[in-house]
Amino acid sequence: MSFRTPSARTAIYTASLLALSTVSALAFAEPSPALDRASLSVGAFYTEPRIKVEGDTEYGRIDTGTYKGDKTTLPRVKASVLIGDSHGFDFDYYRYDKDYNPGLSGSTNFNGQPLTGNGQLNAKLRLDLASVAYKWWLGQGADVFGIGIGGAYYRAGIEGTANGSINGISGNARYDESESAWAPLLELGYRHQFSPEARFYANANGIKKNGGNVNGHIYGGSVGMEWYVTPMVGVVAEYTASKISLRRDRDDTAVNVRLNGPAAYLKVRF
Repeated sequence: MSFRTPSARTAIYTASLLALSTVSALAFAEPSPALDRASLSVGAFYTEPRIKVEGDTEYGRIDTGTYKGDKTTLPRVKASVLIGDSHGFDFDYYRYDKDYNPGLSGSTNFNGQPLTGNGQLNAKLRLDLASVAYKWWLGQGADVFGIGIGGAYYRAGIEGTANGSINGISGNARYDESESAWAPLLELGYRHQFSPEARFYANANGIKKNGGNVNGHIYGGSVGMEWYVTPMVGVVAEYTASKISLRRDRDDTAVNVRLNGPAAYLKVRF
């Protein structure tokens, strides 16, 4: 028995080393070169918003028509974390908080009586959108495809004063409306590495909210290029488009916003 003991111990020792090596390899597996272990992107989105607000009021239906806002720059922050070599999380946040001064017009019926109106809305429109998604990446080479599911938090608010003539009566009214909600999120992504210094990406996402006080959808997409001036720091040029459509059922108030335009980021990867 004495001459077998070292062999048994050696076998156990070898098996333990193999197990540890396997676990270590899985824990520190090399991801696709098109992905980062972790990254943070901070930048700005330059857009000329197209906004439409409509809804029934005590005096009639208000309709701003499609209003083209002034070109503006919106801050945006993105982050990603990779777990293992094919799973991870993506984060995104941006905010629109600008003055909104469209003309008002519209007509409807209130208690069976036809009503018409026009005037001016002097207000501030606020839109906040934050999302987090679990991503599963398929592929190990220079090309990877991602599928993501998660949740998005959005908040919309209008604060200001409407004035003018409604049904022949002149006056003004103070507006301060705000609604927020969580909604499920679906994302699709593609990444390609041309070289260690240059990469391409494309994203598409959809948010659909049913039930509750506010219903609607938010669709978006982007394409971009990354250039790395050092192994950890790069610049990103992107074109992005978003369509936001939210409706509050209790008064049939709807907000529709389109945000399209170029974006630029400073990206740090770890």
